[in-house]
Amino acid sequence: MTYEGVLTKMQTEFGNPIQYYLVFENSFLNVNQLLNKNIEINFVGHQCLNCRKKKKIFRQGFCYDCFYSSAAVGDWIMKPELSTAHLGIQDRDLVYEEKVQLQPHIVYLALSSEVKVGVTRKTQMPTRWIDQGANKAISIVEVPNRYLAGITEVALKNHYADKTNWRKMLTNTFEQVDLIAERLKVEHLIPTEVQEYFYSQKNDLYEMHYPVLEYPNKVNSLSLDKTPQFQGKLTGIKGQYLIFEGGTVFNIRGSEGYVVTIKV
Repeated sequence: MTYEGVLTKMQTEFGNPIQYYLVFENSFLNVNQLLNKNIEINFVGHQCLNCRKKKKIFRQGFCYDCFYSSAAVGDWIMKPELSTAHLGIQDRDLVYEEKVQLQPHIVYLALSSEVKVGVTRKTQMPTRWIDQGANKAISIVEVPNRYLAGITEVALKNHYADKTNWRKMLTNTFEQVDLIAERLKVEHLIPTEVQEYFYSQKNDLYEMHYPVLEYPNKVNSLSLDKTPQFQGKLTGIKGQYLIFEGGTVFNIRGSEGYVVTIKV
């Protein structure tokens, strides 16, 4: 069977194991069902996720023009501390920014390659942690807007990583850490204006179980620009990566906006 469409990040369902879906315009595919099977991925072209034109992808599934004009990829996305909607100040589109920024946000600790700090909208729990390939995660604070979450993350970046080592994540290399105990260590590190939102007793530790038959010892990243046709046996799914026999890994989210055919 052949599926064709524009790649977007896999949709997920929290469970044991987590369920993954590739969703195209006219079809969808439960990727878990492909484990231990050979699949073929062919690069067809590009389509910007914003303007939908067949233009080369620049970043995050957007063409160059859309990346520098769309409110969905403003600097405050990657740097929440730059959020200004709570002040009524526009970056690119205040209506959009108020909708996204002025809602409950979570600052969390997640364990994938090591303990890292991060920010997500409350509605994105536990999806955000799954997308990062975290094995465990726990909330630190729940705040009413993105700005407060951002300044909390900045304060904690002096003590924790803020990025996942994707190679270690995909080889499942990490040290066991008690995240509940780790959370108690950060109360005095967070900004004064966020202290009232600190979680001290809430039991909300998440554990993620991924559909991986065998973790590779080493990984090699598949680029459709360099390898427009690839075939291999799927041995696992973690984060937003497909893991193939032999250690080849394919970052679905990193390939958003690429039009592909997938033969199974």
